[in-house]
Amino acid sequence: MDTYDVAVIGAGPGGYVCAFRAAQLGLRVALIEKRPTLGGTCLNLGCIPSKALLYSSEQLVFARDHAAAHGIRTGAVSPDIGAILRRKDAVVSRLVGGVAALAKARKVAVLAGEASFASPTALSIRGPGGAVSISAKNFVIATGSVPMQLPFMRFDGRTVVSSDDAIAFERAPSPLVVVGGGSIGLELGSVWARLGSDVTIVELLPKIAAGFDDDIVRAFSRLLQRQGLKIETGARVTGLRTGGGQAVLLAEREGKPLEFPAEKVLVAVGRRPYTDGLGLENAGVSLDEGGRVRVDARLRTCAPGIWAIGDAVAGPMLAHKAEEDGAAVAEWIAGRPGHIDWDLVPAVVYTDPEVASVGLGEDTAKARSIPVNVGRFNFAANGRALANDSADGFAKIVADAGTDRILGAQILGRGAGELIAEVVAHMAYGGSAEDLGRTIHAHPTLGEALKEAGLAVSKSAIHAI
Repeated sequence: MDTYDVAVIGAGPGGYVCAFRAAQLGLRVALIEKRPTLGGTCLNLGCIPSKALLYSSEQLVFARDHAAAHGIRTGAVSPDIGAILRRKDAVVSRLVGGVAALAKARKVAVLAGEASFASPTALSIRGPGGAVSISAKNFVIATGSVPMQLPFMRFDGRTVVSSDDAIAFERAPSPLVVVGGGSIGLELGSVWARLGSDVTIVELLPKIAAGFDDDIVRAFSRLLQRQGLKIETGARVTGLRTGGGQAVLLAEREGKPLEFPAEKVLVAVGRRPYTDGLGLENAGVSLDEGGRVRVDARLRTCAPGIWAIGDAVAGPMLAHKAEEDGAAVAEWIAGRPGHIDWDLVPAVVYTDPEVASVGLGEDTAKARSIPVNVGRFNFAANGRALANDSADGFAKIVADAGTDRILGAQILGRGAGELIAEVVAHMAYGGSAEDLGRTIHAHPTLGEALKEAGLAVSKSAIHAI
């Protein structure tokens, strides 16, 4: 039986980052993955393929609807969905191949198969060539998550589909009804709306993108509706009627029935931790009421030498959060001072425009009676935004009313996912809104909107009243 210092179960962003960091620190590492390629859901089925589809569909919209205004003459513009999917697959292939090359270069042993605990110190791995067993001083559970199903409307891969299916439709289904107004539903709904689907978003809560402030969501909703998405909030899905060649999604709002005809129904109501078949009972590892692996503040389970990270534990189910978990756990295992600040995990919806946030929102601050000052700046007053056709949206900085320390930020605008990193950097050292406002930004850049929002906290914005 081979023995390792660290055996990481799952090769998604959390798992492979943990394995690579542990290898950098001189540990003997095994990385176990049941898929034929590394990268987990993020690289194979989630973050990366969806972003490739988003970008390709954005280029279609530009060529069809906006190129003429820029003096670019085109003929008839239409999508070639087969070519779009092939490009998406090529992007995925290149990235997963890169992760495999990094594993080889770092001498990480990649073991193919499904792992389950035989004991607290041993794993059984059922792979293509049969079962093998390994032991390790430390195990890291990095098994990620899978799409949640509605109990009365299970995935069938034909009519009721998950995000795994929705990155590979061979043609634009119409009507397409998306159940769930979070990031996954909004992103994939946007993709297929651009490619020709009649898309309706059906959301149980009073607003889409529920983690964002009301003013952000109101403006965001208007922009998505302008792009052709229909948005139905406060609607509880009750079932699905089939027959006659088309399905009808059934819902209700305030006791009144609603019906939404659909060729396909994309259920995007969240994800659940995936720990199926891991044999956690053999290792003495417990789960919480949400099915997540129970861990302490350093991501240790109740079983000595067994750790858990990413989507398998409590916290936002985001690839970048999993990466930070993985790096910190590798450092703790190696006796190094690992560090994570879970209050500084940004969230992004990669539509066009994007919405991004970090830390405390204005609405939450008010609900908790936390005294704050808020600075806003509209992209319509930013020169680069106007030059780039990116004038929709605004940036907002939330700062402590007494100390001016930045508590959070929210951005609605093109490139918001890139811009939010600057705010995270200032928050990481306890920076103030004045620090942000006095940071020199190149001109003209979209980032100047953050500078102005920082200045606006003290009513000192230069390019706004």
